[in-house]
Amino acid sequence: MKKLFFAVAVLMMTAAVTSVQAQGKLLRFGVKGGANLGKLDGSGFQDGFKLGYHLGAFAQVNLVKGFGVQGELVFSSTKTKTTDQFSDIYKDVSTSDNRKEVNLNYLSIPLLANIDLGSPRIKLQVGPQFGAMVSDKKVFGAANEAFKGGEISGVAGLWLQLPIVNVSARYIIGFNDVKGLNDVTSTSNWKNQSIQLGVGVTL
Repeated sequence: MKKLFFAVAVLMMTAAVTSVQAQGKLLRFGVKGGANLGKLDGSGFQDGFKLGYHLGAFAQVNLVKGFGVQGELVFSSTKTKTTDQFSDIYKDVSTSDNRKEVNLNYLSIPLLANIDLGSPRIKLQVGPQFGAMVSDKKVFGAANEAFKGGEISGVAGLWLQLPIVNVSARYIIGFNDVKGLNDVTSTSNWKNQSIQLGVGVTL
């Protein structure tokens, strides 16, 4: 499924770039990075956002005045910790896995609409994000399928476009359960949430 998501994303970006080249519209590229405050909602994990980071690149296409699209390729990393009850939820782990730190690394493709908010320099950004986990899945020893490999999220945020530098703030919420199906006794969903604060350079 995640291969399909990435294929669709690549096709959409290719179509957008082709349209821009044909119509002479403005196309801009850039790089970005910053803080990633993430958490995993679900039984067995500590509540609260944990500090991580993200790095990526983007392409902006201005389709008409006041509206455009932006595609990105972003690597993000956050951490979470299990609670004392984790071994009761995931039966393949021992009590030594309780209160263990877990790295959650994703390679994501956000596809966002850019909407000017009274100024071409301030944009509202909304759209879907497709992600693939690139962490080592053996985060709990023998529990190889603790997490699914992909997720679908929604993104909403603001983008400040200065002549060269850009500043962004966005909230990302996962739509699907990222919990693996094997050996998990909890019926609650595991869903990612994150706040990304970034600074970039537009070329």
